Amino acid sequence: MARPTLSADKISPAAAAKQSTFHRDIVDHVAAAVARDKWVVVGMGQNPVVKKARANFAAANIEPTFISYGNYFSEWKQRLAIKLWAGWPTFPMIFRDGVLIGGNAELEALLASEKN
Repeated sequence: MARPTLSADKISPAAAAKQSTFHRDIVDHVAAAVARDKWVVVGMGQNPVVKKARANFAAANIEPTFISYGNYFSEWKQRLAIKLWAGWPTFPMIFRDGVLIGGNAELEALLASEKN
């Protein structure tokens, strides 16, 4: 089930233009990595859940591409643009083969299911 979003006919042209350019360089950078690399983790500094994801990847001998933007005190607008693009509310965001699998909890479940 897809999350609800505002219908395009309910967004003014001026708002749509602003949406399409909101930190577009950041979104394009993440989207390119997701399209190119098998595993991509988008995170932020000082986030303990990102550190757990790194440990889970290390334990599974997987070397993902890590992309980090700021921390709790900086670059929140850039991270917001990524959240709006992906539709995922928290960090880390973990992608496999171009597909958003979720965060660290979803990574742990996926890695556990692949062990069996």
